[in-house]
Amino acid sequence: MTNAGEAATSSKNRFGASRRVLTAALSRSIGAALVLVALTSLVFLALRVLPGDPAALVLGDEAPESARAVLRARLGLDRSLFAQYVGFVAGLVTGNLGESLSRPGVAAFAEVFRALVPTAALAGVSVTLGAVAGVVAAVFAVGPWLGAAREWIHRAMIVVAAAPLVAFAPIVTFFFAVRTRLVPLPGDPESGLAGLLFAAGLLALPLAAQVGRMGRAALLDQVRAKYLDVARAKGASAVRVWVVHALPVASAPIAVVVATQLGALLGGAVVLERLFERPGLGTLMLNAYAARDIPVLEASVAAAGFCFVVAQGAAAAVAAVVDPRGHVP
Repeated sequence: MTNAGEAATSSKNRFGASRRVLTAALSRSIGAALVLVALTSLVFLALRVLPGDPAALVLGDEAPESARAVLRARLGLDRSLFAQYVGFVAGLVTGNLGESLSRPGVAAFAEVFRALVPTAALAGVSVTLGAVAGVVAAVFAVGPWLGAAREWIHRAMIVVAAAPLVAFAPIVTFFFAVRTRLVPLPGDPESGLAGLLFAAGLLALPLAAQVGRMGRAALLDQVRAKYLDVARAKGASAVRVWVVHALPVASAPIAVVVATQLGALLGGAVVLERLFERPGLGTLMLNAYAARDIPVLEASVAAAGFCFVVAQGAAAAVAAVVDPRGHVP
């Protein structure tokens, strides 16, 4: 009877834990959906409620009223604001916000998906470079190889983490791409893989600094751990002690930092694309704003918001896996 009771209690506890995890996941999903709806709704209202005729902004003040009326009907601006909003939400759900005004015959979301490819490549390479460089810097900042220079690595990580991307990216680009010509300009259409790696390296620097600082702190917590003393007593080299034994134990906070920085990395990719005139979502968004291409602008902001929400959801999932005590109610 005792065993049966314990089994029933264990099963009940597992069921309760699973239900709490599902509840937390559902709550996060609803919250993410609300954030996305709020963001896209603000864009919708900004383009329609603010002073000024969107049709006149697109066609110019000299356009005849008949042409403006045709464009208003095409964009649905001749309907009530509520009817426009319902159509806007339906377009988001179905992935159809109309055709691009700059490229007639091309769907707005098709333009966005085309621009997402280089942005995803830039962000993906940046995450990889930033995580690897940050881990390497953290290991060197605590290992015995550099002696007193370890503190200088720590200070360098602080400086890089505090410096805005738009502040150091042009300086680094001028030195390496213009002055010494060691790398191609990241905005050059013919730069290819080298241009991608250079741009991704610039974007990865702040992430590497954050990962390095967190990794250093996590590794320092393991300095006096008994298992490291045992590894040293068995004759393990310094590389094996820190990389094979200490680093896996300290990997949990590093993973959380990488996950939580994904949203900021996406925003940095958009800024960097515009800064260097690289093709991508950021360039598309600003070009659509300049051309008053309302369908493409709405679709690009919605896509950027969706990617950010997904990145934050991934960060929450990683944090929950690493430390479920602080993330499951």
